[in-house]
Amino acid sequence: MDELELAVERMRAEGADFCDARYQTITTNGIAVVDAAVRRISEDRIRGVCLRARKKGSWGYATTVDSSKDIVLEAAVKAARNALAGNALGKIIPDTGEAKVELKANVRFHPSQVPMEEKVQAVLDMDRAQKIDPRIVNTNSVLREELRQNALVNSHGRQLSWEEVRTTIMVQAVASEAGRTEFFYDIKGGCLGFEVVKETDLETFGREVGKESLKMLAAEKAPSGLLTCITDPSISGLLAHEVMGHASEADEVVKRRSFLTDMVGKQVGSPLMTMVDDGTVPEARGSIPFDDEGTPSSRTTMIKDGVYQGYMQSLETAAEMGVRPTGNGRAQSYDRRVWVRMTNTFFEKGDQNLDEMIADVKYGVLTDRMISGMEDPVGGGFEAKALRGHLIENGRVTKLLRSFTLTGNALEILRTGDAVGNKVELDGGSCGKGIEDWVPVSSGGPHCRFKIVLGGD
Repeated sequence: MDELELAVERMRAEGADFCDARYQTITTNGIAVVDAAVRRISEDRIRGVCLRARKKGSWGYATTVDSSKDIVLEAAVKAARNALAGNALGKIIPDTGEAKVELKANVRFHPSQVPMEEKVQAVLDMDRAQKIDPRIVNTNSVLREELRQNALVNSHGRQLSWEEVRTTIMVQAVASEAGRTEFFYDIKGGCLGFEVVKETDLETFGREVGKESLKMLAAEKAPSGLLTCITDPSISGLLAHEVMGHASEADEVVKRRSFLTDMVGKQVGSPLMTMVDDGTVPEARGSIPFDDEGTPSSRTTMIKDGVYQGYMQSLETAAEMGVRPTGNGRAQSYDRRVWVRMTNTFFEKGDQNLDEMIADVKYGVLTDRMISGMEDPVGGGFEAKALRGHLIENGRVTKLLRSFTLTGNALEILRTGDAVGNKVELDGGSCGKGIEDWVPVSSGGPHCRFKIVLGGD
């Protein structure tokens, strides 16, 4: 912290209007087991210092892996002089207030305190449990841990140090019969320690995925066309995250590259739809005490009762738009630039249970888990691929359906929402800004009933 404070003083002396210095260590551990054999055990660590200086709207960056005083101060001078090379006419960075905070991750079993042998055995147990039938031809199991340690000082008087711990377990079984191959998966995790493993019945976790992969062998092709579709929490989350979420990142809005530019106060969905980004959700994968600019995490409402409310902000975009920062300035690591990024993005719950939502459907589809989604923050297009689904006929769930796609315009889909479930679930993952700069996030929501175009594979 002493070196970071000196670096901030040096950047101020070099003429920076605003500056910060951040030290970060990211340690990632991974164990992968394939077909009951250990495929990989890895540990990766990156560590370094990032110096940022801003002068008249122009940013200067410098990074170093050497945290010694002289090298850090030299990098601070470079950052300030890089900023002085610009001639932008930016607005003053808002003062988020002086604060001195030190936080440790609130986990019950810190990954650093668990022997490697115990971790490897857990992954082997998950993997072997999937092999319940000769038709299961491939099993995959993964344990992934990430530890982020951060220290930040800025010219507004913030002196922060905090720790983030995330743990994820995943199993995937592949089944094959008569030339047909299908798979199923399950994932658990979040801002948690090894308790994710200790509190999971690993035998049941693996065995259930094996059973579901076998069921997929009998799944039928999904119908195509504009249909009533009840999206499960993972697909609801894709709609929230991939289209509405990315388009609500204010660095796209100030460049007028978002279809939600100038939409504040306008109706963008049915009155049943409310959507938020909330980095304070306990134990969710995208939760953070502070963003990478030192702004406290917060809850930001983008849509309330179908009306668009506003955007996620970094320090820079908040200055440009004359609003408060929301704690969404995030970077992949110390050596990457800060962008406006999501944390946990989801639709809020409604007042119906799933059985009630199904009972009202004469003919439609209920989705079950996602495979992938694509973003279109400029045009507002939505495309998602569901792992599987269930046909709904006359208010009853009937046939199991294999993978299919969902497409349409996000705003048109949201305006058709006529039922929202009463339970929110979040799925954790990683999000890129385009195809790079990955950060941990969650997305989700309740079951939601829309009109969506489906295409069966």
